[in-house]
Amino acid sequence: MPEYSNYQRKVIERYYERKDEIMLTRLSELVSDLYLADTDKKRDALWKRVETAMNNLKVPASIAAHILKQRKPELLAAHVNDWLKQARGK
Repeated sequence: MPEYSNYQRKVIERYYERKDEIMLTRLSELVSDLYLADTDKKRDALWKRVETAMNNLKVPASIAAHILKQRKPELLAAHVNDWLKQARGK
């Protein structure tokens, strides 16, 4: 394992401290991208990224499966808004 400088360690620590916020931001950006996607190929790639982000957030499997099955950006947006409110309420 490489040696990290103090600065690098602090950057890494802050990343992991804010990982949930980063994933929520990424999901909200993906919602926008899904609305703008103009081909099925692009949408499929974006939904795979959504799945990865939800896994990183540890979204319950039943909720993630429901969102991925429906493939509706508005459904994902509603959940992201709820998750953002919960994150800010902590």
